[in-house]
Amino acid sequence: MRRGNVYLLIFILALFGFALWSIVPLDRNVFGREGLRLGLDLAGGSYLVYQANVSDIEPENRDEIMDGVKGVIERRINALGILESTVQIQKHEGEYNIVIQIPGVADIEKAKEMVGLFTVLEFREQDQAGNWTPATGTVTIDGVEKELVLSSRYFKENTEVTLHPTTNQVLLLFEMNETGAQLFKQISTRLLGKPLAIFLGDEPLRGEDGRIIAPTVEAVIEDKGQITGLSLVDAQELARVLNAGRIDVPLGRWANGEFQPSVPLYERTVNATLGQDSIQKSILAAGIGIVLLLIFMLVYYRLPGLVACLSLGIYGVLLLAIFKLVPVTLTLPGVAGFILSLGMAVDANVLIFERTKEELRGGRSLGAAVEAGFNRAWTAIRDSNITTFIACLILFWLGGELGALMVRGFAVTLFIGVALSMFTAITVTRTFLRLIIGSRAVSNLAAYGVPVHTVRNMK
Repeated sequence: MRRGNVYLLIFILALFGFALWSIVPLDRNVFGREGLRLGLDLAGGSYLVYQANVSDIEPENRDEIMDGVKGVIERRINALGILESTVQIQKHEGEYNIVIQIPGVADIEKAKEMVGLFTVLEFREQDQAGNWTPATGTVTIDGVEKELVLSSRYFKENTEVTLHPTTNQVLLLFEMNETGAQLFKQISTRLLGKPLAIFLGDEPLRGEDGRIIAPTVEAVIEDKGQITGLSLVDAQELARVLNAGRIDVPLGRWANGEFQPSVPLYERTVNATLGQDSIQKSILAAGIGIVLLLIFMLVYYRLPGLVACLSLGIYGVLLLAIFKLVPVTLTLPGVAGFILSLGMAVDANVLIFERTKEELRGGRSLGAAVEAGFNRAWTAIRDSNITTFIACLILFWLGGELGALMVRGFAVTLFIGVALSMFTAITVTRTFLRLIIGSRAVSNLAAYGVPVHTVRNMK
C-alpha cells in the first residue's frame, strides 16, 4: 500500500468530516454563514415591481443610468443581509421597471419598508413653530442658480466611522461633492448652534434609543465634516446607508398621468407553502433517482459500484457544504442542476469502470487494469465536462442578458456540481480502489463484475 494513497485517504476523510460538520444541521451557522439559502420559489417571500421615472434623463443615457440604479439597489439590499434577493431591470418601449424579489420576507409591508431605504436621505431644519422643513440652499450649476435640498445624493461614498484619539468619542466622517459643498456651506452658516435632522421619506431617522437623529451644527462645513453625538451602532448604520450609493431616478408608479413615488406598480406575496411543496417533491424525485442509481451500480459493477456509491455520498456532502458556505442561493432550477450533476458524477464512474472491465477481460492484473481504466476514461470525462462547462457559461450569460435569473441558478449549480464530480471520480474513487487492491482484500475478478471465464490470457 503506497504511502501517498494513505495521505490522500486522510485528506479525503478530513474534508468529508469538515463538510459533514458544516451542513448538519443545515440551519446551523458555520464561520458566520447561515444555513442553505433558498430562492423565492422555495422559501416564499415578497415580489415587488416599481416603475422608474426617466422622463428627465436623455434617452441615450437611460440604459447606463438604470444599470447603476440596479447596482445600488443590490448593494443596499445585500447590506441588509438578504444576500439571496434578486433585482432585475425590465425595459419595454422606453419604459423601465425594477423587479425586486425578497425571499423569506412574507410580510409585504415589511418588504416595502425595506424598499423605502432606496429613497434619498434628506436633511431638515426646524422652523419657528418647531416643525421640520427641508434644509435648502441656492447653488450655481453650469451658470444657472438652483435652489436645492441638502440630501444624501451629494455625499461621496467614502463615509467612515472612527473614534477620537483622546476622548474615544464616536465620529462620523463624511465628504461632499462640489454641489454639496456649496449647499452645506450656506446651510451650516445659517444653522450654527441649531439642530439638523436626517429624514428618510417623511420619517426622521431615529437612534437605537428611539430619539431623532438631529446633530447640532457646531461649525461651518464645506467639502468635509464630521458628526458627533451618535452611538457607535447609529454611526455605523448611517455610514452604511450613505455609502450604499445614491439613486437619481425616482421609483414608484405612474397613475392617471402623475408619478407616485415609492408606491409599487405591483406587489405580491409568494406563499411559503408553495416552496415547501416544491422542496418535498424535489426531495422525493431526487431520492427515487438516487436509490435507483445505487441499486444499478451495486448490481452491475459490484465492488467498484460500492466504491462509487461511497464516492457519491462524499460528493453530495461536499456539494451541500459548498452551497452553504459560499453561499449559493438554491432555486427549483438550481435543485434540478444539482440532481443532473449527480447523474453526471455517476456517468464518470461508469466510464471508468467499463474501461477497467475491458482491461481485465484483456488479461491485465487488477492494479494495472484500474490504472489503465482511469487513464483511458479521463479524456472522455474531461471533454464531456468541458462541453458542459461551456454550456453553463452560455446559460449564465444568457440568463443575465434576458433577466432569466432561474436559468442562472441552474447554470451555477450545474457548473459547481460537475467540477466537483471530476474531483470525486478521479481522486476519491481512484484512491479507494487503489487501497482495496493494494491491501489485497478482494482479488476475485467476479467482485469487479468480470467473470473469470471471460478473461483472456491471464497475466
